[in-house]
Amino acid sequence: MSNRLKDEKSPYLLQHGDNPVDWYPWGNEAFQKAIREDKPVFLSIGYSTCHWCHVMAHESFEDGEVAGLLNENYVCIKVDREERPDIDAVYMSVCQMMTGGGGWPLTILMTPAQKPFFAGTYFPKRSHYGHPGLLDILKGISGLWKNNREALINAGEEITAALRQEGSPKEQEPDRSILNHAYALFQKAFDRRWGGFGAAPKFPVPHNLLFLMRYAALEEAKASEALQMVEKTLDAMAKGGIHDHIGGGFSRYSTDERWLVPHFEKMLYDNALLILAYTEAYQITGQKQYAEIARRTADYILRELTDETGGFYCGQDADSDGVEGKYYVFTPEEIALVLGNSEGKIFCVRYGITEKGNFEGKSIPNLIGESSMQRYEADEQKLYQYRLGRTELHKDDKILLSWNAWTMLALVKAGRILKEEKYLKAAAKAENFIRENMTDAQNRLYLRFRKGEAANPGQLEDYAVYALALLELYQTDFQIKYLEEALFRAEQMLTYFEDAKKSGFYKAASDAETLIARPKETDDGAVPSGNSVAAMVLHRLAMLTGARRWQEASDRQMRYLAGELRNYPAGHGFALLAMADTLDSHKELICAARDGVPEELKDYLKDRPAYGLNVLVKTEENAERLAKCAPFTEEYPLPEQGAFYYLCENGTCRVPVTDLCRIF
Repeated sequence: MSNRLKDEKSPYLLQHGDNPVDWYPWGNEAFQKAIREDKPVFLSIGYSTCHWCHVMAHESFEDGEVAGLLNENYVCIKVDREERPDIDAVYMSVCQMMTGGGGWPLTILMTPAQKPFFAGTYFPKRSHYGHPGLLDILKGISGLWKNNREALINAGEEITAALRQEGSPKEQEPDRSILNHAYALFQKAFDRRWGGFGAAPKFPVPHNLLFLMRYAALEEAKASEALQMVEKTLDAMAKGGIHDHIGGGFSRYSTDERWLVPHFEKMLYDNALLILAYTEAYQITGQKQYAEIARRTADYILRELTDETGGFYCGQDADSDGVEGKYYVFTPEEIALVLGNSEGKIFCVRYGITEKGNFEGKSIPNLIGESSMQRYEADEQKLYQYRLGRTELHKDDKILLSWNAWTMLALVKAGRILKEEKYLKAAAKAENFIRENMTDAQNRLYLRFRKGEAANPGQLEDYAVYALALLELYQTDFQIKYLEEALFRAEQMLTYFEDAKKSGFYKAASDAETLIARPKETDDGAVPSGNSVAAMVLHRLAMLTGARRWQEASDRQMRYLAGELRNYPAGHGFALLAMADTLDSHKELICAARDGVPEELKDYLKDRPAYGLNVLVKTEENAERLAKCAPFTEEYPLPEQGAFYYLCENGTCRVPVTDLCRIF
């Protein structure tokens, strides 16, 4: 039996295409049916690599009894949260408002007018130990819809009204006290034994680590402790089972405080952001193990999550053959089979592979308790090849623009700092893929690409993260096309997403599909919010171009974010990064070189953190185009040979020099 999801492109929707549930994709057809048949709507939101989504699917959506009840009394809609983050954001807010929590699978019951009256996450088929079962919920709501519908409709109206309420703007001037408050909160939550912040489950949240490194540079008196928190966390994650010691890359989060037992799904965005964190830690500390972890993670992405056309896939599942973690765990007998008895015993001792096991009778390879990060690389490679043939992982092979942009950004930084040309080439290829495949006839961005089809209008994070990645590409090879494109996408961001009345940026564009609410997201969860990234983009453009309109836009956004994050700034790690940039001293370096980018400039940028430094390169070839991006550069003369370097700091410019070493 198949349903209407069989013709979709989303891997998550396709996973449910053979369910006995009569699923509809989100769209007018489903809501018109609900109106016509006078039925409430059952909305289920998830994603293809979500373990508990699989559990609920197997228990309920593949079950004839549940399907019969759903089909008879509801119109059922499936949404891939990764393809429609706007829908997910609206109804996740509802769930958090009604229950105090959220997550996936997200379960919503609502009127045909899309107004929700019930929300939750995973439900077992039957009630169990006080946890309500889906069958009982569906029967209860169906009875209310027939006998006391007014109560449900009124609840939907009240919830929708509360969702739409926007308070008056809370803008304030950004200042260092906000950063200091955030730092104090991180100190308080820091796990001094195992690293990370708070109790289990523990999430990597790399942007918090990036902020602490930035804070260390800004507040030298507190640098030592800030960096200690970062290094302790990076070391613990790298040794734990959350890090795939056989194939590279990191899982979604750790279920325990030691980072040993992960939730095994691997997501593109986590790994991209972790590349940024480990690369920056290497640049700051010089510790080679951080460079190695960054390389292993980048190589994992290039090997397992990269499409031949240049895009990057979303991630890999936690389950194999319906069993969570099966792909990743080993027994001592398997190790001996692959490596031989003698070598196998040595490997098992080093990587914690025991007869008892550390996860459901088998072992997750780890280096917890080991004094070093020394690896048995030849053995790891043999086990990796064995693992590939032992069982398979489902791969979500759709290409999401914002996640690809994070990966571009990470690969550019890693390529520049680690001097790995293949990463730079992969980032440039991905940028070319986006330009050729994920823009429409009006040169607007699409959100998703899969199997030859681009779909769904780009949202705030698509424009913001793409612009930031383009700026990073420009700061690496100084091709003017990247700066031009970044300016163009930032212009679209202002035009279609900014709230001109109350500041900040909406998640969906002004001409996007109308939902029951138009959210603005500022919290930096697993992925930084579009508002946080927009702040960083606007500030960098203001510094690079010297244009008043970009400075004014940057000021508006920073005042908006300062007001939003003042109560709990530790929940806004990437916004804190942007704020640190705006509060720190800033330098603009203009290199005028007739014959191209000087190698000494490229080498300089590879070897030191470029906090607060924005670089423009003017050549004979790009002078006219650069002047359109940054009009003030028109006045800078090109030398007959060599290069002139002009450094301006906090609005004061120095005498030009020909030797870069004399500037810093």
